[in-house]
Amino acid sequence: MASPDLTPRLNFVTLGVRDVAASRAFYERLGLKPHGMSNEHVGFFDINGTVLAVFGHDSLAHDAGTAAGEPPSFRGVSLAWNATSTAEADAIYAHAIACGAKPVKRPEKVFWGGYSGYFSDPDGHLWEVAHNPFVSIDAKGHIVLP
Repeated sequence: MASPDLTPRLNFVTLGVRDVAASRAFYERLGLKPHGMSNEHVGFFDINGTVLAVFGHDSLAHDAGTAAGEPPSFRGVSLAWNATSTAEADAIYAHAIACGAKPVKRPEKVFWGGYSGYFSDPDGHLWEVAHNPFVSIDAKGHIVLP
């Protein structure tokens, strides 16, 4: 029997949402292409090898065996969309707002030496838009750590 592959990887990010159709529409406006496996209960988007899924909030809580309730206003998690420059970060942020994202913090120079800001999706999931001058982005859009 072959040994299991225990290499760490992030394959899916699933967001619990109030309205799957509205969330799918938001992410489509943002430029994500829905996968054919999507249906009225779940939306799948391939983001350069990682899948973003939107799934009903209460259904996700049930699936995980936890109480649904209202999500806290700050979940202690953010998703990040890295840019190759501050100008690109500004353009991504403006695009997200035009697509219906809620502005949280306009991109600005930050204490760690980069440039970042935040928007949230219709359910309050935070997205950071950042230019990190200490890493690079390869031709496939993947972060390359030094």
